[in-house]
Amino acid sequence: MNIGLTYDLRSDYLKEGFTTEQVAEFDSDETIAAIESGIGSLGYQTDRIGNAKALARRLVAGDRWDLVFNIAEGVEGRSRESQVPALLELYGVPYCLSDALVCAVTLDKAMAKRIVRSAGLATPNFCVVDSESALESLDGSLNYPLFAKPLAEGTGKGVDAHSFIDGPEKLRQSCRHMLERYRQSVLVEEFLPGREFTTAILGTGRSAKVLGSMEVEVLEAGSAKIYSYENKELCDRMCRYRPLREQPLASAVEALALASYRVLECRDTGRVDIRLDAAGRPSFMEVNPLPGMHPTHSDLPMIATQEGMSYEQLLSAIIRSALERIGGHRA
Repeated sequence: MNIGLTYDLRSDYLKEGFTTEQVAEFDSDETIAAIESGIGSLGYQTDRIGNAKALARRLVAGDRWDLVFNIAEGVEGRSRESQVPALLELYGVPYCLSDALVCAVTLDKAMAKRIVRSAGLATPNFCVVDSESALESLDGSLNYPLFAKPLAEGTGKGVDAHSFIDGPEKLRQSCRHMLERYRQSVLVEEFLPGREFTTAILGTGRSAKVLGSMEVEVLEAGSAKIYSYENKELCDRMCRYRPLREQPLASAVEALALASYRVLECRDTGRVDIRLDAAGRPSFMEVNPLPGMHPTHSDLPMIATQEGMSYEQLLSAIIRSALERIGGHRA
């Protein structure tokens, strides 16, 4: 069985002149090497394909694979994570992880929250700001303090000291800053002051199960005490991670995460971020249907490790889930 690997490599884009922040969501050479080695250890052949443009060239040339392990993030636009899945569907090539629709909906954080809320699941009140003039209609609709971040970014991009908002003037300043810097709408939501967790899930639909949950605590050394891009990049010094075991909190967090994952129709694996409100009740924040796969630095493999699952076993579970969806093992 031949498994292709699609991804965006940080080093490739840095050579093209991209900034460190612009490539924050992309994968390191170390991550791709680990995935390739891990899949190879399971007895599969692997083929490094690369990004969406490389995939397009290979497909047009007639190359095909039994399965593609896709973690490509894309470069531009709120549907950029859908580009590789859409190409693979166009050519009838099966792949791991979520499909084009899910990748587009979940990258747009407001769209994901609307779907979650429509299912009766808890998520902070929010609005989308697409221009400074749109701020005029916000008076009284949300309760301060607020929290702002770019609508369609990951890896904490745009989450920094500008994000915490305690009044109208700070709201104007923060939205102006993000609109200009990231050239996209801003998600503004009521700030939740409680603890933060991330829950890993394996499987699809009714077969999806919680793998485990991890609490994320930003230490005093971390900038603004926020799980920001900077703190994520320096997580070894800025953050503390620990398994969520305490009951009944763990059950409540994981029930919400699993319900959100299912209603958004994520596949094979994903990670759901949950935060507690002032009363200690869990709320959905966002979901990552293409979670990071660095063996020791990314949250999903870290949760697998804390639950006694090796990196190779994690890869095997993801591939097995995909094969079950497409009708079994392909020779």
